[in-house]
Amino acid sequence: MSERRPVECWLADMDGVLVHEGHPVPGAPEFVSRLRESGKRFLVLTNNSIYTARDLSARLQAVGLDVSEDLIWTSALATATFLADQAPGGSAFVIGEAGLITALHGMGYVLTDRNPDYVVLGETRTYSFSTITTAIRLVERGARFLATNPDTVGPSPEGPLPATGAVAALITKATGVEPYFVGKPNPLMMRSALNRIEAHSESTAMVGDRMDTDVISGIEAGLRTVLVLSGVTRREDIERYPYRPSLVVDSIADLVDGI
Repeated sequence: MSERRPVECWLADMDGVLVHEGHPVPGAPEFVSRLRESGKRFLVLTNNSIYTARDLSARLQAVGLDVSEDLIWTSALATATFLADQAPGGSAFVIGEAGLITALHGMGYVLTDRNPDYVVLGETRTYSFSTITTAIRLVERGARFLATNPDTVGPSPEGPLPATGAVAALITKATGVEPYFVGKPNPLMMRSALNRIEAHSESTAMVGDRMDTDVISGIEAGLRTVLVLSGVTRREDIERYPYRPSLVVDSIADLVDGI
């Protein structure tokens, strides 16, 4: 990484960086332990809006990663924070699961299909034709269209699954209305993450496995960026992009000694 202020804070993506298909990436427990021992502030980020931070903390704990819920920042939480700032006490028609619903309720939002202020699309494993049709009709009637993240596919043991970005494209095709995506690579999610741990961009590093979300969001937020090759992006893929990470490593294990 380029010589700037020493890295005092770390942001790390979850899937592909710390865990892969429900198993810890080699070196991830040591990475988290070293951060705790060093006293450096850190936050785990994820575009997955299905689970609450408490759910994700329990999942990480189950595979040996000691990450409390207050150290997890999801696209659902970022979306709820954004809406609370833009339209406090508003209403939304939501396509999503517990992570998104809980976050919006926590911000005082009313969830309804009767003239909502917003249609909010998140991740779910049970997209239905009926709810998507309702979302399309509400957007056509003037509801503002928001989505938690632009990822078009998500991982599963059986192979890729259609994700929020793919379903958002369907609604856009039907209505002509583009959604506002809150999650990575929107710098909004990165800034809210930095604020959460009182970190400064000049002394913070972002670790991720995707060039198109993790690395670009880190660059646009002024962070140092580390691409790990334990997830989606392969080394040969890097050349396709007009930007570069500060550092490329095989996995999170390569960063432990540098903390």
